[in-house]
Amino acid sequence: MRRDYEFFVYILCSRSRKLYVGITNDLIRRVGEHKSGAVEGFTKRYAITRLVYFERFQYVSNAIAREKELKDWRRELKVQLIEAENPTWEDLAADM
Repeated sequence: MRRDYEFFVYILCSRSRKLYVGITNDLIRRVGEHKSGAVEGFTKRYAITRLVYFERFQYVSNAIAREKELKDWRRELKVQLIEAENPTWEDLAADM
């Protein structure tokens, strides 16, 4: 029996639009952890809880490569990426 996997690279933001790029195999669970404050560190310290962008991948190696690529981008490129898909910076996890 073959199990299909999926992986996500995601961008969260705070109200002041501070950004965080992450990777997970369960987007709903991971965003919930960020929203509840269960994740210690940068996202909790700066209240970065709104999901504003994500991409889905079949292979973890592709997801890891994309996460590294996005983390290397300047902020303005990340903002352009977000606004191309989510121009009003709505919380995409609000309905999850």
